[in-house]
Formats: sequence, structure tokens, C-alpha cells
Amino acid sequence: MTRRTPPDSPMLFEDVPLVPDFRLELKARKAGHWPVAGADEAGRGPLAGPVVAAAVILDPKRIPEGLNDSKQLSAQRREELFEQILATATVAIASSSSRRIDETDIRKASLDAMRRAILSLSIPASYVLTDGLDVPPGLACPGQAVVKGDARSVSIAAASIVAKVTRDRMMTRADLIFPAYGFAAHAGYGTARHRAGIDSHGPCPLHRMSFKPLRRTELPDGE
Repeated sequence: MTRRTPPDSPMLFEDVPLVPDFRLELKARKAGHWPVAGADEAGRGPLAGPVVAAAVILDPKRIPEGLNDSKQLSAQRREELFEQILATATVAIASSSSRRIDETDIRKASLDAMRRAILSLSIPASYVLTDGLDVPPGLACPGQAVVKGDARSVSIAAASIVAKVTRDRMMTRADLIFPAYGFAAHAGYGTARHRAGIDSHGPCPLHRMSFKPLRRTELPDGE
């Protein structure tokens, strides 16, 4: 007997990309929380540079068209949306340096940057939607962690764009100071060109020494 997949089965939609919308924000508003901020970070994976977080409170009447996960957008489109977001929304940005990442770890440094961005909003958020698995500790309001949040919430998507564009601009400026590594081309990620620069010149102050392959191998006790 041939089994038919129910018409509402999610299997039929596995390859359909998520498109962010405003439903999570409206749900929070219905529960009495307003305004709602979206928060996200950029730069968890690179070998060099800061991790940058952004918090964004969108104006429901002036939401820029085309907001999406920053990784799904071209660099030019990110730049265009970045300017639109700053012109229409309440935005705050914070970062954690490579030194802070090494002193704690990338998760703690990312959450701390996100916390500081949220607390720096000129309009205090009543509720926060964050991308990923964690809500930063130390907030003055409740929040919700949203898996794949930048593909589900336009507020988180906006924050992802602001964080990504800000960090890319920071790494482009860093390339002027440390030209041996090609930061403007790869933003600190572990490309072949970047690794070759490290091999030839050693690490610079922007490198995360707690990350492989920069982390020194610890010797066994007694050696």
C-alpha cells in the first residue's frame, strides 16, 4: 500500500527558505511588551577582530523592505539596508575585543556585547528577541532566544545586518593598520591568504590567541 504524505507535512517544505516577518514582535506586543528589540551578533568564527552585536527596535510603520539574514544578502544590499535601518529605527551597537574573547570565551564575549548593545538603546526595550540559543544575562527586561531568528524575525534580521556591516567596516579599517593579513578581503576568517599572512608575519594584536591554530598546545604536567 502506498503511503501519502499529509498535505501539511513540513517535509514538503524542507527546501523552502524561511522569510523573516513581524509576528514574534506582535505576539510580544499582544502580551503587553512594547517596544520589542531584536539583537544579533557578527564575528563569532573569525581568527581575528572583535565580535560585534547590534540591537534594533523597528518602527512598525517604516520597516525597510527586504530585511533578511545578513548571510543571505549581497554586500551591496547589506550596505543599502544598513543605511535604511539607521534612518528609520532605534539602533545600538557594542563589541567585544579579541582580548576579551581570549580572557573569557567567544560565547561569553558575544553575549556580553549583545547585553551592552541592548542596554544602550536610547529607547529602553520592554522585550528582546535574540538570535540563537541564549538570552544575555543582566537585561532589564524579559527576552526570548529564537533559533534561526535572523530568518524568522525582521527585528533580528535588521540587527544581523547592522552587526555584519559594522564589523566588516571595522575590519576594512584594520587592514590599513595591519596590511599583511588581508583583513579587508576576509574580515578575519581563516582563509588561505589569512593563514599565509600569519605564517609569514606571526599574529598581530587583533588575533584571537585562544582560537586554533593560534592557540599554543599545552604541555603535559611536569614538562
